[in-house]
Amino acid sequence: MKIIEGGVCAAKGFTAGSIRSGIKDGRTQDDTAIIFSACECTAAATYTMNRVKAAPLYVTMEHLEDGVARAIIANAGNANACAPDSMENARRMAKAAAQVLGVQEDDVIVASTGVIGQRLPVECIEEHLPSIVLSEDGSEKANRAIMTTDTKTKTAAVEFTIGGKTCRIGGICKGSGMIHPNMGTMLSFLTTDCAITHEMLTEALQENVRRTYNRVTVDGDTSTNDMCVVLANGQAGNEQIEWQDESYQAFCKALNEVNTRLARQIAADGEGATKLVTCTVERSRSEEVAERLAKAVVGSSLVKAAMFGADANWGRVLCAMGYSKAPFRPEYVSMAFESVAGRVEVCDKGAGLAFDEELAKKVLSENEITICVDVNEGTHRATAWGCDLTYDYVRINGDYRT
Repeated sequence: MKIIEGGVCAAKGFTAGSIRSGIKDGRTQDDTAIIFSACECTAAATYTMNRVKAAPLYVTMEHLEDGVARAIIANAGNANACAPDSMENARRMAKAAAQVLGVQEDDVIVASTGVIGQRLPVECIEEHLPSIVLSEDGSEKANRAIMTTDTKTKTAAVEFTIGGKTCRIGGICKGSGMIHPNMGTMLSFLTTDCAITHEMLTEALQENVRRTYNRVTVDGDTSTNDMCVVLANGQAGNEQIEWQDESYQAFCKALNEVNTRLARQIAADGEGATKLVTCTVERSRSEEVAERLAKAVVGSSLVKAAMFGADANWGRVLCAMGYSKAPFRPEYVSMAFESVAGRVEVCDKGAGLAFDEELAKKVLSENEITICVDVNEGTHRATAWGCDLTYDYVRINGDYRT
C-alpha cells in the first residue's frame, strides 16, 4: 500500500469541482461542490445517530435504497436542518445536479453543512450550478467548498493491489466543531475504483467508521448532518469482491488507512485547537472497553484544558476513565505522556510517580501528544483522537450563527 495524492480524484473515473452560489452572506469562497463518477457506482453510507437529522440525510437514504449512485452534491453555509422547505430543497439540490450531469435524480447523494434552522436558498444553487467545472484535479476545490469553521482542507488517498490490479481509494472530509460522531459537523466523501459489491462495501464501511470517525471527539456534540459516503465504480478492473476473502481484507486495510488519516485531521483541526491529542488504551479486557476508556479521556473538558496548558495532570485522565462506565481496575493502571519531545511516566499501578515537571512541560507543549494508558488486564487495545480546549473555541461558537 502506498500513500498518494489526489483525494476523491485519485481513483480512476472520478472528477470534482466547485462554485460559489452565494448561500451565506459574507462568504467569499466556493460553497457548493460536486463529486462525479464516469460510470455507475456501488455506494454505501453511514449517518448520524442524532435523533434530529437534516433533510439531505433522508434524501440520500432514499436515493441509496438501490445501493447505486453516480454523484455527490454538497453545500456549506447552511445545514438545511430543521428549516422551512428542507426536504423539498434537498430534492431540488439533487435535481439541479442531475440536470447538470445528465444523470437520474436518484443517483445523486445530497449533503449540507452550516447553520441549523435557516431556510436553504436553493435558488442560488440552481442558478449557479450550471457553470461548475469538473476536473480530475478538482478534489482540493471540492474540499474547500465544504469547509465551514475548518482552517485547512482534509484529504487522504492510497494505492493498493488486488488480484494483480492496481486500485485506489481517496477521500476528503470536513469537520472542526460539533464533532462527536455516532455513525462533527462531519462530512466524509470517499471514492474508489475497486470493484466490490454493495453488501461488502457497506459492511467494510460500517465496521471501519466504528474504528475511525466514531473515535474522534472535539466537543461532545453529535451533529444533525454527519454523513460518510463511499462510491466504488470498479474501473480498476479487479475481480469483484463478493466475500470476506484476502481481497476484501486488502480493501479494508486501505479503507482504514484513508479514514484513520482523515479522522486524525478532523481532530487536529478542532475549533480553536492547537494540539492533536491521541489516547491509546492497551492490554484491556476487550476492544470495546478500551474504546470507551480512550474516548472518555479525549472527550474530557478537564483533560483537554490540561493539554492546552501543557499541564501533566494525569489524575484528570484517570478520573475520566472512572466515569466512562467501562470496567477496569484503577489499581492496575499505568500511564505516560508522549510526544516527539520525549516520554514521561506519570502513574504506575494507579499511583502517582515522581517525574520531571520540566520534561513533562516540553512533552505536552508539542502539537501532537499521546496519552498512553495500560490497564494491564488483557490483550486488546483501542485509540481515540481529540484536541485541546482553548479560549478560541468559545469565541468561535459564541457568535457562530451571526
